[in-house]
Amino acid sequence: MRFSLFLLCLACFGCWSTLAAQADSLGQPVFNYSEPQEYEIGGIKIEGAFFAEENAIIGVTGLSVGQEIRIPGPDIPRAIRNLWRLRLFTNVSIEEEKTIGDVIFLTIRVEERPRFLRHSFTGAKQSSHEDLNEEVNKYIVRGGIVTEDAKVNAAEAIRGYYVEKGYLDAAVSVEEIPDTTRPNSVRLLFDINRNERVKIADINFIGNEAVKDKKLRKQMKETSEKSRLFKSSKFRPTEYETDKEAVITYYNNMGYRDARIVDDSLYRNEDGDLVIDINLNEGNQYYFRNITWKGNSIYDDATLDRVLGITRGDVYNEEELQTRLSFSQDNADVSSLYMDNGYLFFNVDPIEVAIEGDSIDLEMRIFEGPQATIDKVVINGNDRTHEHVIRRELFTRPGQKFSRSDIIRSQRQIIGLGYFNQETLGIETPVNPDRGTVDIIYTVEEKPSDQLELSAGWGGRRGVIGTLGVTFNNFSLRNVFNREAWHPLPQGDGQRLSLRAQTNGRFYQSYNASLTEPWLGGKRPTSLSVSAFYNKYDFGTSTVPRKLIIQQAAVSLGTRLRWPDDNFVFRTGLNLQTLTLDNWGELFTTDQNEQVTTGNYNNFSLQFSLSRNTATDPIYPKQGSNIELSVQATPPYRNLGIRDNPNLLEDVEERFRYVEYHKWRLNTEWYTPITQKLILKTQAKIGYLGSYDDAVGVSPFERFQLGGDGVNNQQFAFAGVDIISLRGYEIEDLPNNFITTETGGTRKIATPIFSKYTVELRYPLSLNPSSTIFVLAFAQGGNAWRTARDFNPFDLKRSVGLGARVFLPMFGTLGFDWGYGFDKNKDLTEKGNLSTFNIILGFEPE
Repeated sequence: MRFSLFLLCLACFGCWSTLAAQADSLGQPVFNYSEPQEYEIGGIKIEGAFFAEENAIIGVTGLSVGQEIRIPGPDIPRAIRNLWRLRLFTNVSIEEEKTIGDVIFLTIRVEERPRFLRHSFTGAKQSSHEDLNEEVNKYIVRGGIVTEDAKVNAAEAIRGYYVEKGYLDAAVSVEEIPDTTRPNSVRLLFDINRNERVKIADINFIGNEAVKDKKLRKQMKETSEKSRLFKSSKFRPTEYETDKEAVITYYNNMGYRDARIVDDSLYRNEDGDLVIDINLNEGNQYYFRNITWKGNSIYDDATLDRVLGITRGDVYNEEELQTRLSFSQDNADVSSLYMDNGYLFFNVDPIEVAIEGDSIDLEMRIFEGPQATIDKVVINGNDRTHEHVIRRELFTRPGQKFSRSDIIRSQRQIIGLGYFNQETLGIETPVNPDRGTVDIIYTVEEKPSDQLELSAGWGGRRGVIGTLGVTFNNFSLRNVFNREAWHPLPQGDGQRLSLRAQTNGRFYQSYNASLTEPWLGGKRPTSLSVSAFYNKYDFGTSTVPRKLIIQQAAVSLGTRLRWPDDNFVFRTGLNLQTLTLDNWGELFTTDQNEQVTTGNYNNFSLQFSLSRNTATDPIYPKQGSNIELSVQATPPYRNLGIRDNPNLLEDVEERFRYVEYHKWRLNTEWYTPITQKLILKTQAKIGYLGSYDDAVGVSPFERFQLGGDGVNNQQFAFAGVDIISLRGYEIEDLPNNFITTETGGTRKIATPIFSKYTVELRYPLSLNPSSTIFVLAFAQGGNAWRTARDFNPFDLKRSVGLGARVFLPMFGTLGFDWGYGFDKNKDLTEKGNLSTFNIILGFEPE
């Protein structure tokens, strides 16, 4: 033992002699360690520190002025070790500056590691720099020290970024360059070589017997072979792991609950493409056998079995089981059954109690809990819309039993207002289990809902047409005279005020205004709408007049029904319209080919409509439907004996001075989600105009004009004609839109019957409330007929096409449609062009 200590001392003395000799050769003062002495530290000076605080360095050493230390002794080595542990320095030394008696002054010399100032990339696209910066910032921050580990980690993170995008051969090198703009600073240059993206040549499955390879490859949405059409072939590790889980989930949903991936291997073929081998163990297919319920007292077993919808012998599908218990999109699950009855604390736990052969017995263990009542209903985030406007739409009220369906319905009603961002609408349900109550907190985010229409267009020989229109969708009529409420207009009461003017001077003028109060009296959802418009068309000359003037005032009431359910709305309205024609020769033609060109005509009608709307969003509905049946009718004057003029049938002007008709419209729309974003819209529209008296005939007014882009009613509208678009066809492409004159020519007319059917696939590019954007593909068919005998629902003009829509809150709907008509007459179509291109401005055409 003594011999070992002697050797250790000898070795230390040898090392110190060597260091002393080196220090002496460099001209540095060397402390004599042969005579240990006690010293008091008189001062400590730091040299070489640019970034580190001097006081902090001194504090880390453990040395302080006034401290007594022994040299040689443990204090100086301990101080040096403490500084090395910081990993901030490349060299550390503690030297004697001077001694005065037994007082020593020390100098701590450090060489700091360089600090990171900035970095740059070569070989990377500018669009990816932001993502790459995030990867670098995970390991190196501005002003931090640059270590080899940090550089390697940052380079590997950049490489991982490209590997996740399919560039498996990506290489990244990093160069450290001194930065002269700041002392002891460096910048890093990351040189990136992506190389070619690695494609997948083959995905091979081994051990699968129940499912074919093709079906399994379909489950791998993001990992596909390069031979598949419309699919990019690239290998991304994260997506690959997700796709493997999707394969097992697919097996589980087919009853193969024990299916697993034994192993998988990835290797390159001779072309450098990737080959994936996945070795599967399918296991056995299982089936549901006995399903029993335990703990249920509110509902009997038969009711729960019916709602569950799973019977003995069905393939065992755990995902379907969970859906039928708790997560059904249509709320037709066991959990909804309880929660809609106030049992918020309900829970059901399916337990496998027996597995025999290929059969599984389940016991549904239910905890019903007490019924919960709603304590508080809180609304947050409405900084423009008054709270009562939102609260009156809610189906959740304090004191009621909790109901999940009521919350979902309330959510839909809030979105339907059109004032709030659908994507950020939040609903929280904090529970107080001691009191058996629940609070419901709705958090909304206001979005712009008013619209401005300001445009000018060329109307051919009619000149420039200017349009100015404003629609305030959240207006407050009661605050019109409250100057403090103008920001910039009084708003927040949910009323809709629309003002619009369009003119090109003498030829055309149109003015209309409308006001809607959705909750008349504030007690029930009864809406009142008042509107008026004035349209004037004057295309005559000083010698030949040609004029049409239409004036109308209307008032309507609508109320939400409680039966069959509260999604139904019934509306009734009164329309008072006058039409003044002076040598007007367009559209208004009777069934007997009589042209209505001159006279004063009165169109007084009542309108009734019944609608049911469950669409989730007015701008981009994802599910639900909208169905409306309406009838508009005038009094049967002649049948009532009110107009018993013997010359009535001889004079066209006298016959229709008081217009008689009954007009029926059926509009239906369904929205079905194909995927989370891809939506299928199906639509049908049918219109029929009938008469009370065959001798009087069908009215020349209130007919339909099918074809074209449907925006004619924006510039040259006829209030007495419904303009219906038909993509892919102009008005001239439908033979029934024209009638042969006595001179052998043709004249444009409107028809009393039409039908139109549409199937549309929609996909959103942006659901941002400030600019909702989606693209669509459609198939459409429609036609118009002159008499009920000619009506044939299978005689349709067919078209397909593509389109896009952009909804801007301030300007409404903008977009285009390109349609290809299959049933056009090539000889009549100009230059044999079978396609049309339509522009949508401000609103979606009918």
